[in-house]
Amino acid sequence: MTAALGSRYVEVYERCAGENGELVLRSDGRHFEIISNGVFLMDTRAGESERLLVRAALERVARPADVLIGGLGVGFSLAEALRSPTTRTVTVVEREPAVIGWHATHLRPFSGGALADPRVRIERTDLLEWLSATPGAYDVLCLDIDNGPEWTVTDGNAALYAPAGLDLLAGRLRPGGVLAVWSAGAAPAFEARLRERFTGVTAHPVQVARGEPDVVYLAIVSA
Repeated sequence: MTAALGSRYVEVYERCAGENGELVLRSDGRHFEIISNGVFLMDTRAGESERLLVRAALERVARPADVLIGGLGVGFSLAEALRSPTTRTVTVVEREPAVIGWHATHLRPFSGGALADPRVRIERTDLLEWLSATPGAYDVLCLDIDNGPEWTVTDGNAALYAPAGLDLLAGRLRPGGVLAVWSAGAAPAFEARLRERFTGVTAHPVQVARGEPDVVYLAIVSA
């Protein structure tokens, strides 16, 4: 189905029921967008900050790394993890079956077929539930399941950015491991909470075409 959207036309490739309501994959002919309950989530137009999320974390940990990525999205972060020579394994936790399925079809060029890489494991579940129930430790943990700590896709996700959630994330990292969090804007209160629990906390703004910069937060677990 093709429809007018402002001054441009978009084609809806798929509309389905997701874990948190309706999910839509649509395209303007060049780029894809994922919409959740009428709210824009992500697209394939740039990806600079999503790549930085992984690349900067791997550079900071500077050792062979097992990587955990919360949120598959359009695949920019996963593809970036596999480009690094230090990446040993990548576990991706994504709760939406449709998003995973789109990487076998429309979104495959953006993740580079990464789901078929033997280093990659996909867990289809909620990240908070998975972290609470599944053992294991990682060198890098990249969080990109929301539009930021102060703009979550679901109310339940807010717990990840609260003190107890940060303690849970820190507990899944090996000593010297790095937590990387994506945000669609500065989140000063969240940064303050990071500084209470981690060392070497830094904020990395990334300019975008419109609006305030995206921000990638990095934080290190004490060795």
